[in-house]
Amino acid sequence: MTVAIAERDPAARAPVLATSAADRLIWRMAGEIADGAVVATGVASPLALLAIALARATHAPRLTYLACVGSLNPAVSRLFGSSEDLAYLAGRSGEVTIPDLFDHARRGRVDNIFFGAAEVDGAGRTNLSAIGSLAQPAVKFPGVAGACTLRRWCRRPVLVVPRQTKRSLVARVAICSTEDAARPTRLLTDLATFTVGGAAASAPDAPGAVLEAIEPGVALDHVRARTGFGYAVAAAFHALPDPPASVTDTLHTLDPAGLRGELVGAAP
Repeated sequence: MTVAIAERDPAARAPVLATSAADRLIWRMAGEIADGAVVATGVASPLALLAIALARATHAPRLTYLACVGSLNPAVSRLFGSSEDLAYLAGRSGEVTIPDLFDHARRGRVDNIFFGAAEVDGAGRTNLSAIGSLAQPAVKFPGVAGACTLRRWCRRPVLVVPRQTKRSLVARVAICSTEDAARPTRLLTDLATFTVGGAAASAPDAPGAVLEAIEPGVALDHVRARTGFGYAVAAAFHALPDPPASVTDTLHTLDPAGLRGELVGAAP
């Protein structure tokens, strides 16, 4: 079961829902998923789960979803408090174990996985481990889990930082939890879209990142003030449009409690 976007009589249309920073970010995440793609989620992935449900409801109805809760193509009718909620077993067409997920990824069968991080630098390195040292951390983060291998095995990994600050986009990560020096990686934040890493990032004096686009209403100076690494501005740089009203309607149906808004933006 997926959430369908129904045609409506314009005269009888419900009041237009305000588009939030969370809606914009999830819409961009969904746009990274092509129709027919195989996409997987790990633990603590509510934004990714919403992006997959949105993509399936709009432009990618033929995607295949591998959920770490153990289900293949579950029916995502709404967002629950945990992305490992057993409710995501409902409507599944099969079962998928964690070893199955890793095996599919290693064989090149997984197109997209969204990876969060406490820190990301311009070379595309991420930190999910700690601030300080591993031996004596000042702050401990949730940990790497399978991200260090899955990121390299996934065909099109996407990094997501839902609250962009100079503490999250840094000159160099305190501890390198994952990296993928062989190819550039898309980085999505609540403010902007970057490309980070790849061969160019290791060249002398290379900025290590490229700013591709910014959210509507966001100033370049604001992005610069909240970015701790150097970056170039793409020749095709542009301001992104707002998502269609149907996208906001769908996300409200999937997440009526507005949990997504607690995870995106409003960083100090």
